[in-house]
Amino acid sequence: MLDSFGREIRYLRLSITDRCNLRCRYCMPDEGVPLTAHDDLLRYEELLRVAEAAVSLGIDRFKVTGGEPLVRRGCTGFIHALKALPGVRQVTLTTNGLLLPPLLDELRAAGLDGVNISLDTLDNVQYQRLTRRTHTADEVLHAVRLCAARLPTKVNAVLLPETTDQLIPLAELAQTLPVDVRFIERMPLGTAQTGQTASADVALDRLRMHWPQLKPVIEPRGNGPARYFRAPGMQGCIGLIDAVSHGFCDRCNRLRLTSTGLLKPCLCYEQGAELRPLLRGSADNTTLQSAIRAAILQKPAAHCFQQRENITEHKSMNQIGG
Repeated sequence: MLDSFGREIRYLRLSITDRCNLRCRYCMPDEGVPLTAHDDLLRYEELLRVAEAAVSLGIDRFKVTGGEPLVRRGCTGFIHALKALPGVRQVTLTTNGLLLPPLLDELRAAGLDGVNISLDTLDNVQYQRLTRRTHTADEVLHAVRLCAARLPTKVNAVLLPETTDQLIPLAELAQTLPVDVRFIERMPLGTAQTGQTASADVALDRLRMHWPQLKPVIEPRGNGPARYFRAPGMQGCIGLIDAVSHGFCDRCNRLRLTSTGLLKPCLCYEQGAELRPLLRGSADNTTLQSAIRAAILQKPAAHCFQQRENITEHKSMNQIGG
């Protein structure tokens, strides 16, 4: 389906929980995180109803997110059911990787098409400082290596001022492993609304100093807006997601569903369609389709990250669906 600006909306991010086994500083507030009551989370059958209605409107690619989606019991079974819906072309998963290794074979059998693993630093001490937990970057790197041998794998690293020395070590994973490493500008939402940011342009300059032959990659490598680059000898690619400094709103193809049922046309604004009352009321699929269609048509032309005073979304990323 086309939105009011002629963009084809084909991609829906489904958050299945706001809970996480980490407390990353840019994603979640300090201790005392307000968590949603279990009964307020959408049930798996409700999420599948939304997906089925979305498919009828032309949305055929889904990303399962959280919080950390693997902390919710039954996630693998949900992915299996989601991928089995008629018309669904692709289901992928975003995870911090810590719970991934024992579930890999089960996820492959469920039909999962790919995995994005969050890893902002390879330094164990720094990883613990950023995540405010005792897990290590080595544990995540182990998951990356296992996953890369079984499923298409991307590593997502948020660009942070304190991790500038990790840019090249993280990018080198694309040299030694068949993975794409993407560097993401931190969006000014939730706990990241204040503080310093790091620029994708600066990161690209540093990457080109290390790999002078780094060239743009033309072929598409996913459903999102990343710009990809590759140097000779790389098994994977290096990607940049620069929503703040450059923006790609004219090509935005996605919606986001929070774990409580708010369908968000744009990450930047709090507005959205409340689907949970429809799902738990007497609404039929036609009514649900109409609500999703209305959300698509309400999708704004662009975000306002450069005018922070206009941002109306103040929830943390785990609540929105990272």
